[in-house]
Parts: sequence; C-alpha cells; structure tokens
Amino acid sequence: MVTKPARMYTKISGPAYTRKEFMGGVPYPKITTFIQGNQKRDFEIELRLVAKEACQIRHIALEAARISVNRKMLEGSTADNYFLQIRPYPHHVIREHKMATGAGADRISSGMRAAFGRPVGTAARVAVGDVIMVGRTTPDRALKLRDALHKASFKLPTPCKIEIFKGKELAGKLGL
Repeated sequence: MVTKPARMYTKISGPAYTRKEFMGGVPYPKITTFIQGNQKRDFEIELRLVAKEACQIRHIALEAARISVNRKMLEGSTADNYFLQIRPYPHHVIREHKMATGAGADRISSGMRAAFGRPVGTAARVAVGDVIMVGRTTPDRALKLRDALHKASFKLPTPCKIEIFKGKELAGKLGL
C-alpha cells in the first residue's frame, strides 16, 4: 500500500499511542541520527527552529529536514564547522485501517468492522513553542545555517520561526 498523505496525521487527536510492548510490530523510524557535526567545540552562534503550531511530525519529515540542513551546511566545508541536534523523538505510533479500493472491493472489504488499524509509522508530537532543531556555527557560516534551517522548515507540517539563542550581538552585526 502507498503511504498516506502527511495531512492525515498532522493534527493531534486523543492521547498518545506509545506503548510498543502491547503492539504487534511497529515500523522502525527512518530518522536514526539526532546529533551530528562537531559536538565538542563551543560555537559563537546558536539558532533554533521553533514550532508556531501544535502538530505531529512524522519520522520521515524529521529525516528529510535533517538531510536538508546537513546537505546545505556541508557545501564547501566539513562537519567540523557546525553542530545540529534534532530535539523531538517520534514516539507516537500512527495507525491505519487499510481498506480495499477499486473494482470488486465490496466483496472483499469488511467495512468498518474492527477498524482499530495497524501500525504504519511513528510521529513526534510538538506543542506551540517547542524547539525542533538546534544549530550552532561560527559567525562566518551563520547566514548559511539560517538559510538551511529555513529550508528545513518547508519539510515540516507546521509553520516555524528561527530564533537566535546565543550570540545576538554578533548576529546583529551579521544581519541575521
């Protein structure tokens, strides 16, 4: 079956479904790396990607945003010049009631009988003002980090804003 559109799972409804020991097989999340880059260096500028609305972010969207930032930051340099951390973890299990469609489906399908659904993926629940990504870098690469976080926000199902958390006086001189 084809993956359903993300808009079907964006809204938060009901309690979180997270007890994996009671479920029969939950798909492993696509995102496996949550921290990358240089963790030991103390960078001068820190930018944060903050959610403006509460939503569920699927594991695939988190991975796409991480790849987007990583690719942009590695243009013309190495991983020693920045630090990136993904904050939310996709704990919430998404279920789907698969129904047969097409010609002759009325003879096969059992309708809405036992429509609890099977696990098809995971998502991270994010509230208003939650930090999704943290990026740190040097002043000469700060504009590139801001652009990378801005492009990553297009991959996520919620509008986001970029906040300067550390190095505001430096950022003002750079035009951030």
